[in-house]
Amino acid sequence: MTTNTPGSMLLIGCGNMAGAMLDGWLAGGVDPSIFTIADPYREDAPDGVRLLKELPKGETFDAVMLGIKPQMLNDNAPDIEPLIGSETVVLSILAGTQLDTLASKFPRAGGIVRVMPNLSAALGKSPLALVGKDVGDEQRAMVDALAAPLGQGEWLPDESLFDLVTALAGSGPGFVYRFIDSLAKAATELGLPREQADRLALATVEGSAALAANSEHSPGELARRVASPGGVTQAGLDTLDENDRMLTLMTDTLRNARDRSIAMAKEA
Repeated sequence: MTTNTPGSMLLIGCGNMAGAMLDGWLAGGVDPSIFTIADPYREDAPDGVRLLKELPKGETFDAVMLGIKPQMLNDNAPDIEPLIGSETVVLSILAGTQLDTLASKFPRAGGIVRVMPNLSAALGKSPLALVGKDVGDEQRAMVDALAAPLGQGEWLPDESLFDLVTALAGSGPGFVYRFIDSLAKAATELGLPREQADRLALATVEGSAALAANSEHSPGELARRVASPGGVTQAGLDTLDENDRMLTLMTDTLRNARDRSIAMAKEA
């Protein structure tokens, strides 16, 4: 593993998302001994990972990741702050919690980075939106080293884009799952047994995504190439494209998810 990986990292809260990230790091070869979990609700931890029911005392860490509920930050920040030294990078996966808010809670931090992954981090297949405040070259290299085993890290030029990327990459799996489910339901409505429709829909999306990820062509171009004029695929694409119905649906979906992320930031 790269030497840019932190020598010590504290995970404050280790639920579904932080747990998926931890699984991805361990699967990617990161030394489990660098990790400490502080989570009163977690019953066990992977081999080599230290598990605490409460925050440690008298320690500082190279990196601290906040995985608690966003509304818990105000109450917990005074107890977390002593664990953060001048060289500590604070990573936050707290939805809607902006960099300035985090900086006000942890003024001594050596850098603050918001991270938006999704659950496929456990498989090393997650997009990760990254945006930072007061992050130097060494800290950025550390964050890149942590992002690499989880998937595709993308540094955003401005925090104002974070809510949109949250809607796209963070919430996107939910939209894809709904599409797969709808594809299978539609086939069932037209006569295919549901269990068989589920298997075929899932395999179709899995194969198509893998091909798109490894193709030199854009998804739009792949759609064009797979459809013959006047053929079966083109008939279906014509339905999706009529009056831009697919584009309109996805634009509305991302807009509403983005706006909810913005509202959560204001609530925080």
